[in-house]
Amino acid sequence: MPQMRILQEPSFRDGPGNMALDIAIADAVAAGLQPPTLRLYGWKPFCLSLGYGQRVRDADLAALNKRGWDLVRRPTGGKAILHGDELTYSLCLPFNHPLASGDLIESYRRISVGLLRGLEELGLSAGADPQGAGLRPSELGPVCFEIPSHYEIAVGGRKLIGSAQMRRKAVILQHGAIPLCGDVARICDVLRFASEAARERQRRSLRQRALTVAQALGFAPTWSELASALARGFERAFGVELVPGTASDAELARAAELKRERFGDAAWTTKR
Repeated sequence: MPQMRILQEPSFRDGPGNMALDIAIADAVAAGLQPPTLRLYGWKPFCLSLGYGQRVRDADLAALNKRGWDLVRRPTGGKAILHGDELTYSLCLPFNHPLASGDLIESYRRISVGLLRGLEELGLSAGADPQGAGLRPSELGPVCFEIPSHYEIAVGGRKLIGSAQMRRKAVILQHGAIPLCGDVARICDVLRFASEAARERQRRSLRQRALTVAQALGFAPTWSELASALARGFERAFGVELVPGTASDAELARAAELKRERFGDAAWTTKR
């Protein structure tokens, strides 16, 4: 049975630290120094992440500072996500891995099977449909969970998992946010809008188009319960053995460097 390393991290990191470690792991996998790796993690404090090409003007920096929340720029595309009461996954695969073969949309489809199976392990029935093609830039708002994506994971037509992917240096990195509980519209408190009326319209839209695991199930599982369910789902969906591990000293050193020089650098985060 093929193996995959799993890093299950119940002790949460800040936003720059999380993004730096994802890239450090991706670099190690690309170089053949580490096996394919599934990382499950959380965020402390709350953090607003912007897609790689998203304009920083979408974020309300004063509102973030008032709450003591982080701001970070993801290495992947997409729109803004508020990370807080959630589980985040990242999956790093070499290009020659069966799950990574084909184009971006095909790999999204394959990986979605593992996510769906993980939710089933938790007792949640969800679906993944090909969507998102044909949307014009003018139709895209600032919030990830309002926008359809390829093979997004949804329950009852409402988005549950927002995912994005990066492909470079012989590796793919796909990560996604799974909100456990709370108000999916809290993100509107730290984004800029033309008016308070526009902010309220966005809140209503998000609550109609997205939901949390707690809303879908009728109760709030713990972070560890969801992490264990996802791990079982990946093993059963892909016929792999997930081998528990930790980030290597080299990965941690590279992550510290990336945090200092890139993800924790306000000038880099606000460059767009």
